[in-house]
Amino acid sequence: MSIFAWKDTHNPQPMERRGKEQLITLGKIRDKRGNLSVIEDTKLLPFNIARTYWVYDVPGGESRGGHAYYKSEEFIMALSGSFDLHLHDGEEERIYHLDRCNRGVYVPAGTWIHMKNFATNSIALVISSTPYSPKDYIRSFDHFIQLKRENAL
Repeated sequence: MSIFAWKDTHNPQPMERRGKEQLITLGKIRDKRGNLSVIEDTKLLPFNIARTYWVYDVPGGESRGGHAYYKSEEFIMALSGSFDLHLHDGEEERIYHLDRCNRGVYVPAGTWIHMKNFATNSIALVISSTPYSPKDYIRSFDHFIQLKRENAL
């Protein structure tokens, strides 16, 4: 499935791809009163939006995530500040430094997610394809690797 971002002209453009996840730069509608970026179901993301949440007030040295999902897909971006998004596909880890409110990463199901190095006053926005379900979480990295080796994810 291709992922596209909207430019000011609203012409879709293919985005950078590294591994199974995709780095997406949102279009920016420039205005002297302030810029605007838009995310709409299936025009930018390969899923319908079922849940949106944000992570903020992360104390220095703390991290978030540390899990994978069986079914849920996500789009993660820094609305304010910056943090490092560590993604592992079972074979290798990739790190994205997110520091712009018009760039984020599409994360498919079956990817280990860990957010680290939060700058002061950072806000991480997460858009998810599924409602919250504790049964969807894989919380042990060792179990995640085992599932990947067994092709169970």
